[in-house]
Amino acid sequence: MVGRRKDKKKKMDTGKLDAIVKKVHTDVNDRQKGYREQSLKIHPWVCGRCGKTFTRENLQLLTVHHIDHNHNNNPPDGSNWENLCIYCHDNEHQKMNEYEAYGDVNAGSQSETATHNPFADLKSIINKDEKED
Repeated sequence: MVGRRKDKKKKMDTGKLDAIVKKVHTDVNDRQKGYREQSLKIHPWVCGRCGKTFTRENLQLLTVHHIDHNHNNNPPDGSNWENLCIYCHDNEHQKMNEYEAYGDVNAGSQSETATHNPFADLKSIINKDEKED
């Protein structure tokens, strides 16, 4: 084995790595506490999607969603925040993941809104019932 040198494996400083990871987690938690507390003061304790109302007993199930999906965009007026229950929040992020993976699935559709109106003839039905009485 002439000309080949033995590489010494460098030992990773796990203490330094652990300190970095701990600091990142602490920073994230501090940032989340800050905007979460602000959002709970500014916005009602209601899910912005399903309308479920929250109390102090179940407030931990209400999350703060960043509308533009940028967790560093935290304006003090709360304009980038939306309170969502954990289920609607998960659904919102799932939609974003699907959009990133597959693109806009509604892009080729002719109409994005419903065209059927089940109450279109309601007034004539009510008038007909009133005349029969």
